[in-house]
Amino acid sequence: MSISLSKGQRIDLTKTNPGLTKVIVGLGWDTNKYAGSQDFDLDACAFLANKSSQVVNDEEFVFYNNLKSPNGAVEHTGDNRTGAGDGDDEQIAVDFSLLPDHVEKIGISVTIHDADARGQNFGQVSNAFVRLIDAETNEEVLRYDLGEDFSIETAVVVCELYKHGNDWKFNAIGSGFSGGLADLCRNYGLSV
Repeated sequence: MSISLSKGQRIDLTKTNPGLTKVIVGLGWDTNKYAGSQDFDLDACAFLANKSSQVVNDEEFVFYNNLKSPNGAVEHTGDNRTGAGDGDDEQIAVDFSLLPDHVEKIGISVTIHDADARGQNFGQVSNAFVRLIDAETNEEVLRYDLGEDFSIETAVVVCELYKHGNDWKFNAIGSGFSGGLADLCRNYGLSV
């Protein structure tokens, strides 16, 4: 049975779900039809960070131009350029058992490609959600609906998977950035 979370809530993943080692992070959204003439291209990405929330290796930033972390622990399943249709628009697979020891957080975010040039922002996006699926059983473990709290933001940290002792937990964040992907990268210690 799936658990529905609100912004700021945290939940244990591996302690209460023994044997959970592989998950799929599914992200979805709709765009408001009146929001201009250009299509929206939203992109999911994952920042594999240390305990200080810094990515120590550029290859541990997983997105449409780098679909897999160096050892395959985190893999982006591909860029959906339109977001059309129901269900997940993009997915990121995570194998906790393969994560390097220095990775203690995985920041999952969504950005709007060329947002400034197209005059687009998350105020024009609706029904955004993230859900976590047990990759072995294909059952939804949890879901977090982001709501309509955004206006001028062009990037959102949707959630973080983080290590607490030997267990992994989920944090429903929903925090926006106005500087798009570049701002997010700087937030996680990457040079742009």
